[in-house]
Amino acid sequence: MRKMVVTVAVLALFAVSVQSAQPAVHHATRAHLLATVQVKASEFKFVLSKKSAKRGVVIFKVTNIGAASHNFQINGRTTKMLSHGKSDTLRVTFLRKGAYPYKCTVAGHAAAGMKGVFTIT
Repeated sequence: MRKMVVTVAVLALFAVSVQSAQPAVHHATRAHLLATVQVKASEFKFVLSKKSAKRGVVIFKVTNIGAASHNFQINGRTTKMLSHGKSDTLRVTFLRKGAYPYKCTVAGHAAAGMKGVFTIT
């Protein structure tokens, strides 16, 4: 009976130590798969704080610093139309490495230069 109590106590301590170690590993992996990119939209260009990221979730924080309304589209996701000073956030998951085009969908804006390519490594 005493061996059983000791065995149960050892297993309980092991379980607690394993559980306390898991969140640290989980957060480290999560941070590696998450990138934030600041996007400034104006006439007629985008300025991105980063032009590439690793595979995973990329958060695009888009702010219109121009006078005309703009939006931002990448990988099938589009922000709302943004007037001067307004912002919107896109959370996009990239599963594959490659080049992903982005643009403003307002008529004529991409042709005027509001487009580019974001790279996933």
